[in-house]
Amino acid sequence: MRFNPQTHHRRSVRLPNHDYSSAGAYFVTICTRNRECLFGSVVNGVMVLNDAGRTAESYWRETPEHYPDVMADVYVVMPNHVHGILVIKNGVGANNYSPLRNRPCGTSRTVGAIVRGYKIGVTKWMRENTDMHDVWQRNYYERVIRDEGELNRVRQYIADNPLKWDIDSENPNNIRDSLLPKLMSGEIRVGA
Repeated sequence: MRFNPQTHHRRSVRLPNHDYSSAGAYFVTICTRNRECLFGSVVNGVMVLNDAGRTAESYWRETPEHYPDVMADVYVVMPNHVHGILVIKNGVGANNYSPLRNRPCGTSRTVGAIVRGYKIGVTKWMRENTDMHDVWQRNYYERVIRDEGELNRVRQYIADNPLKWDIDSENPNNIRDSLLPKLMSGEIRVGA
């Protein structure tokens, strides 16, 4: 199939004209490929990390070591995704300390560069220690946090995430979401 820029493109979810290296707080969600539960499980509302999950958590906490102008705020590693807040201080963004040092530094000072470095680190560990080759879904989700109130709401959302795992749409065992397509197709019926 021949490349057609009208049909073969990904729609950006980024804010147009926003400088993602500017000072501020960013709520980031990174999902595993096919929403596979690679990092552990939630037991009674508590996330229990396996080795891969502990590595994902450790690498998140180490973000400021690779990007000194970035603070890793509240985060949670869930079975198949990671939520976290990255705070870029002083408006200078990330220094070029990512594992991709030989790349051009055009994007080295952005939230995207930080997420890319994190994903590369976890993927490298997974490839060396498990049979998992493809760890992450393409891209990531992010939201610019605009004020203190929103920052506090996002922090609470992240803290509550394990408690709400049973009803989370990311949970592959979520009965409500797994039954909905069958109900809609008529495969199963409610009532007599």
